[in-house]
Amino acid sequence: MPTHYGGTRKPKAKPMNKPNSKAMMKPVMKPKKELSSRQKSLMKEHKSHHTKKHMDMMTKLMKQGFCFEQAHEKTMKAIGK
Repeated sequence: MPTHYGGTRKPKAKPMNKPNSKAMMKPVMKPKKELSSRQKSLMKEHKSHHTKKHMDMMTKLMKQGFCFEQAHEKTMKAIGK
């Protein structure tokens, strides 16, 4: 009902706060000196599909604390395949 007929205004529903996908990624884990055995096995399988440059950057990111998926996403944006 319009407000000029004596009705009251309903407050508009606020949109839900969604996490911003464009926000900067943060490492999931603590930085480390060596990859875990699980990460090494994943990298071994991944190696057949990607270049050495791609693999080197992923390894560097994973040592900084990024998980496999995050490291792959960042590397694909920066270097590509």
